[in-house]
Amino acid sequence: MSVQERKQRERAERERLIVATARELAEQQGWDAVTTRRLAERIEYSQPVLYSHFRGKREIIGAVALEGATEMAVAVRAATSRANSPRERVAALAHAYLDFATRNPAVYDALFQLDGGLPYAQEDTPEPLKDAFAALLESLGEVAGDGVDPGLFTETFWASLHGLATLTRAGRLPPEYIEPRVELLVDRLPMG
Repeated sequence: MSVQERKQRERAERERLIVATARELAEQQGWDAVTTRRLAERIEYSQPVLYSHFRGKREIIGAVALEGATEMAVAVRAATSRANSPRERVAALAHAYLDFATRNPAVYDALFQLDGGLPYAQEDTPEPLKDAFAALLESLGEVAGDGVDPGLFTETFWASLHGLATLTRAGRLPPEYIEPRVELLVDRLPMG
């Protein structure tokens, strides 16, 4: 291995450590607790080293969001792959999405609530974000109904799931009614 390759590998490892540490700190104490000073202390590198990887907290949030998008896509696809019908796939998708939001609140916030400097729904949207949307579209597109744009339908269903996730987490909706809410969403879909 050349010196150049070793340095690149070490740099990638440091970057993964920064992102993992930021994510861990955010999950434990919230995003307000994630500062470059605290991260530098936790990873035992100087702040300039941290800034050589990320220009600031915004870019770190973006990196966590991209990692989370990949994980969410995997979770949704795993759940939907076990379903036998379009209705079951949509229900599995909804449960996987809401479970991801519940189990990973800081990552979910990085993805959908905080400014990570990432473009959404644009040509230059990063591939992990596009893939996360594609994971939703794969199951929802098949149930959109005649004459309904599958992408718009997916956005609308996703917005419903996002509302359920954020309102439940904020205590605005009682969590014990998640299942009836998902059933209500799925039962109103235009599929047989």
